[in-house]
Amino acid sequence: MRLDKPIGTLLLLWPTLWAVWIGGFGRPQFHVIWIFAFGTLLMRSAGCVMNDISDRKYDPHVKRTRDRPLATGEIRVIEAVYLAVFLLLVSFAMVLMLGKLTVKLSFVALAIAASYPLFKRFFPLPQAYLGLAFGFGIPMAFAAQLDMVPKVAWWLLAANVFWAIAYDTEYAMVDRDDDVNLGIKTSAITFGRWDIAAVMACYAAMQGILITVGRLMHFGKFYYAGLAVAGAMMIWHYFMIRDRSREGSFRAFNHNNWVGAAIFAGIAVDYWMKGVRWTWN
Repeated sequence: MRLDKPIGTLLLLWPTLWAVWIGGFGRPQFHVIWIFAFGTLLMRSAGCVMNDISDRKYDPHVKRTRDRPLATGEIRVIEAVYLAVFLLLVSFAMVLMLGKLTVKLSFVALAIAASYPLFKRFFPLPQAYLGLAFGFGIPMAFAAQLDMVPKVAWWLLAANVFWAIAYDTEYAMVDRDDDVNLGIKTSAITFGRWDIAAVMACYAAMQGILITVGRLMHFGKFYYAGLAVAGAMMIWHYFMIRDRSREGSFRAFNHNNWVGAAIFAGIAVDYWMKGVRWTWN
């Protein structure tokens, strides 16, 4: 379930919280926050289990993954299946509290999450598909609060796709040699010598889309300050990955937690300051 490695949960949580705050106009109800936060943990855990079931024959041949419990035989496949089913059932029980449209979207989210491991076998850019899987909490968060999915939700999802391509390419750079030998498709292999340029281009596309979101939602200076801080971090990532070392690439990947946090802080503070001004008036 990777509970000892929370970076995946955080990368899934931040865009979901962006949507929860925007869909709730800066004042989301506590039960919505709680359901999406805990649901993020459950679904990321379920995704990890399903991924390990799918990759159990590949993981023993990759330095980073050869000690996973299915790869070592520490647990049986049927035990992993039981765990995945349990996590999915608890997640679905929570979704049932959020309305019919959210329930319908949850089936789409499940289909994407379950099929992601297979995309690494044939799709040259599985990181884009990961962006859909990690970002599908966005339309669900809007549906839960508005009973509709407005245009801004799809803009946010698009931004998350570009973000996922950027950070997961950094991640894939760590395993590139092993993945080439195993015939697994990743963006780091597909981009080849243009991998660093592609990462930075995806960061730029993400920022451009989030600026569009800011214009659509009439956000103020605090939102754009959050984007500026996130942008400075993205530039720092260039210096981490430019030598393509495993250590630098993995450090940049992990640092994306703070990129998501900076953007969320900009959204939350912008709404809070608007609320303060409204109270003063």
